[in-house]
Amino acid sequence: MKALLKQYLPYLRDYKKSFFFALLGMIAVAIGTAGTAQLIKPILDDVFIKKDIQMLQLMPFLLIGVFALKGFGGYVQTYYTSYIGQDIVRKLRNKLVAHLSHLDMAFFKTMHSGEILSRVTNDITRIQSVVSNIIPDLIRESLTILALTGYVIYESPKLSFYFLIIMPLALFPLTKLAKKMRKYSKLSQESTADMTTRLGEILTNIEVIKSNSTQAYEQQRFAKENQNVFKFIMKQVKTNALISPVMEILGAVAIGLVIYMGGKEVIDENMSVGAFFAFATALFMLYTPIKRLSNLYNKAQDALTANARMHELLHINPTIISGKKILSSSIETIDFDNVSLHYKGTPALQNISFEAKKGDSIALVGDSGAGKSSLVNLLVRFYDPSSGTISINHENYQDFTLVSLHKKMAYVTQRIYIFNDTIAANVAYGEEINESHVIEALEKAYAMEFVDTLDKGIYTILSESGDNLSGGQRQRIALARALYKNPDILILDEATSALDNKSEALIQKALDALKSKMITFTVAHRLSTIEEADTILVFEKGKIICRGSHKVLLKKCQAYQKLAKNL
Repeated sequence: MKALLKQYLPYLRDYKKSFFFALLGMIAVAIGTAGTAQLIKPILDDVFIKKDIQMLQLMPFLLIGVFALKGFGGYVQTYYTSYIGQDIVRKLRNKLVAHLSHLDMAFFKTMHSGEILSRVTNDITRIQSVVSNIIPDLIRESLTILALTGYVIYESPKLSFYFLIIMPLALFPLTKLAKKMRKYSKLSQESTADMTTRLGEILTNIEVIKSNSTQAYEQQRFAKENQNVFKFIMKQVKTNALISPVMEILGAVAIGLVIYMGGKEVIDENMSVGAFFAFATALFMLYTPIKRLSNLYNKAQDALTANARMHELLHINPTIISGKKILSSSIETIDFDNVSLHYKGTPALQNISFEAKKGDSIALVGDSGAGKSSLVNLLVRFYDPSSGTISINHENYQDFTLVSLHKKMAYVTQRIYIFNDTIAANVAYGEEINESHVIEALEKAYAMEFVDTLDKGIYTILSESGDNLSGGQRQRIALARALYKNPDILILDEATSALDNKSEALIQKALDALKSKMITFTVAHRLSTIEEADTILVFEKGKIICRGSHKVLLKKCQAYQKLAKNL
């Protein structure tokens, strides 16, 4: 709890004005609460026993004033603490997403998207309670306890002694319960992440599920994860619910003892009835903030676990470090010099060497797992070589900034990514929309023929993943996005697999016209897309076993001959 407060209290420095008003509200609540107890004494002693008419006339106004102070203070505190909490959470989300977007591809290959989503949404929501509720409530309840404790000690130091001795005994069971709460909070958050992952898989793979009629199977798998969430949440509820009876029993013991001793004081005429009831009222009111503090301590365990999970992500550092040089000149050459790549110790590429110049088209062929995608991953610097050097314009490409490097490249992947935005925004993705350039790119990708049929043309909103487009249309949008960048290096990873032969031939013709302006790398399973390549690299078990033109390889490379029959 101390570490959590130490971590988030500094955030309040940016909200001095808001926190000042929130603190005023908390003080008003504390004073109003203590004032309520104080009013009991004159009501009983002056109004009911002494029959004081002036006090009777004054009392309604005093009551209204005290409750108005308490109510308004509560409103001010709630508004400003909520504002601070929500704004800090907004900043935390931005910080976390910005950090995640710069992590290596290896991280996203190992951590499930559902786990990441759970940490960005569920865990940060739990952390929000620290700033919006736990810290402000801790301050408010502490101020209220101080005000009421000061009042009961002032009213009767002797009776206060019994209460103040018994209540600290509650710390022992509360500490034990807090440890259990932290354990179940961790399990609950992990199981929620697993359930989110499972749900994400169902939604992503819904076509496969429906086509195989495996709804019952997936429902069973989801139900299992959902049951785990239910089980651990109920353990949390059970543990949290124990706090109330523990506090009730200890509070009853303390109050019972005070009533007995206080009753004797009144009988012996050492204390007036009004003073005793004012003391008892303050004591009853003191019990509420103490109970709330114990609940806050337990709630903090949930936030502690969420905080640890969030900072676990923030402490992961990328291994792909951006260089310092800006790649401003056009890419004329790219060289692979004895490059090898290992994934967790397993070799993916071994001793790869080749050179490509502007105007060259390089085709990558080979069986699945032969190393084609690994080479592409190196090209776009999703990974760095385990050994060897990749050079651009005869300089190590790791010396260039990632931003300037990626601005010179366009990568059309096997999996087509369409964003829930306009066609124009999808084509100009990340850059300012230039209508004429967007249309030009769409025309080169032979996409304008269907875009023109849409009511809003290039400003038509595409649904999530481009579900309102056909597979071929999605590929054309992705290709137009690549061409919009006017790249120096164009990487096509089965970029035309969903197109018919006629459309593919037209796009290939458009790419041929642009060939002299860029270096093109093509990963393909169709012979038609690689026949005209200047150089074909044949991969097998992470090695280049043959290289040359289509005609040369058909004569000299047995492995290519076998592949050509299947392409």
